Amino acid sequence: MKPLSRAALGVCIGLSMMPSAHAGPPAWTQPQKPFRIYGNAYYVGTRGLSSVLIQSSDGLVLIDGTLPQNAAQVEANIKALGFKLSDVKLILNTHAHADHAGAIAALARDTGARVVASEIGARELMLGGKYPDDPQFGDAPNYPAVAHVDTVADDGVVRLGNVQITAHYTPGHTPGSTTWTWQSCEGDRCLHMVYADSVTALTAGGFRYSDPAHPERVQNYRHGLAVIAALPCDILVTPHPDQIDFLERVAQRDAGAKPDPIIKPDACRAYAAVGGRSLDARLAKEQAGKGGSP
Repeated sequence: MKPLSRAALGVCIGLSMMPSAHAGPPAWTQPQKPFRIYGNAYYVGTRGLSSVLIQSSDGLVLIDGTLPQNAAQVEANIKALGFKLSDVKLILNTHAHADHAGAIAALARDTGARVVASEIGARELMLGGKYPDDPQFGDAPNYPAVAHVDTVADDGVVRLGNVQITAHYTPGHTPGSTTWTWQSCEGDRCLHMVYADSVTALTAGGFRYSDPAHPERVQNYRHGLAVIAALPCDILVTPHPDQIDFLERVAQRDAGAKPDPIIKPDACRAYAAVGGRSLDARLAKEQAGKGGSP
């Protein structure tokens, strides 16, 4: 797996210089035609920010909402697939930064969906990103707070109709980072789907993963990476699709490439390894006395 580009590093370098509209790389707001990933899973995000829709027998589950200004675009993508906004019953979140959670308040309002996140992720969402223990606190932009968020435990299951989605706490990029897994089927073939949260070690201000007062930061980070690496993982999706060349591989698939380029059982291990290298690089900078973003 290639190193992550600077544009693909989660809430990225220089966010403190962004205008209030949370502008990012152009791809973050560039329209992307929605498409089926596999079975009952669809991509409804932009060119640069993922949002995944899962169809169940009792409605739809949406994971991530992207930027605040993308709410209408995500909603249009849902409707372009033939669904109604009122079909969305659950909204989940990987991590509570503006580029993945910014539109959730609007999407929850427009759909009437219940929002669910990890215990810390729920607090982050209800604070609109104003969470002091976030490694990027003071740099990552705020966004509309979500009025109410239900919580799911680590390894807990969120159910809607015939779909079961498991929450795996993978803290590191943020304290509430969560990876979501489920199965999607086409005919008799069911695959393990993983929407893994960002794994990059980005910081702002004086935040240090290696702070002696918080030994849990590195411990939790490495545990989360080990969780991702060990997951049954046929198809991997990440919050920024260019982290794994996802849209490019989808285009190859649609052009008839065989074997299917998006089915990569080793993808989660490779992705976790990228996260491990990112953390090691951050810790080395901290030991050298260089804090803040790379």
